[in-house]
Amino acid sequence: MTAVPALYPCTITHVRTAPFRYTLRHRTYLWLLDPDRPPVLPRPLRPLARFDPRDHFTGDGRPVRAALEAFLAAHGVPPPGGPVLMLTHARVLGHVFNPLTLYWCHDPHGTPRHVVAEVHNTYGGRHCYLLHPDASGTASADKEFYVSPFFPVDGRYRMRLPVPGHRLDVTVHLDRDGGRPFTATVRGGRRAVTAREVLRQALRHPWSTVAVSAAIRVHGIRLYLKGLPVQPRPGQAAANTRNPEESVT
Repeated sequence: MTAVPALYPCTITHVRTAPFRYTLRHRTYLWLLDPDRPPVLPRPLRPLARFDPRDHFTGDGRPVRAALEAFLAAHGVPPPGGPVLMLTHARVLGHVFNPLTLYWCHDPHGTPRHVVAEVHNTYGGRHCYLLHPDASGTASADKEFYVSPFFPVDGRYRMRLPVPGHRLDVTVHLDRDGGRPFTATVRGGRRAVTAREVLRQALRHPWSTVAVSAAIRVHGIRLYLKGLPVQPRPGQAAANTRNPEESVT
């Protein structure tokens, strides 16, 4: 079982292969933690890492573990019974944006049983996928949530989600009819959580979650200018969806 909390300085890479090849790379850092016991930093550093339950699931303020168990129950899955590991961005200076938060759910013996992938889009929407990885940490799920203005809601995700250890190595593929137009990876190395390391990462990646949002918008504009057609959001008029800044995944 991986010890928590931990920090993972990492590189997030998005590779689009259709209708043309386009690559985005962004460096940031993520937290791996036990949602029952989020880290409490020294008071002067707390603005650099705050964990608010309202940033996850329904946003109703319930503890993250309780919200996770409610989600599992709604899908006919009993509570994990063992530890939960949560990979996420913290709030930095009051701001957070989490395109993807992962929850590894273990049974009482410490064996990983399920993974919940919580996806946020830049329209303020949230959606969770219940995944059942095989022995290699690989799972699949139909795409059910509008993330990018450049992809409709179709296709199937294939994800490789090994429990983070010394290394973090997450891969998400989107498969659609005719091929695999999109792949995202998150790769990095583990660091111990110390006041010095938190400050170091905050200085290397200032306003880290703002930077994530900004990168999405900048690259979205570039894709739009390259002529990539915008796909309307389900249930929305096309005139309200022509914003190339919203997402690139």
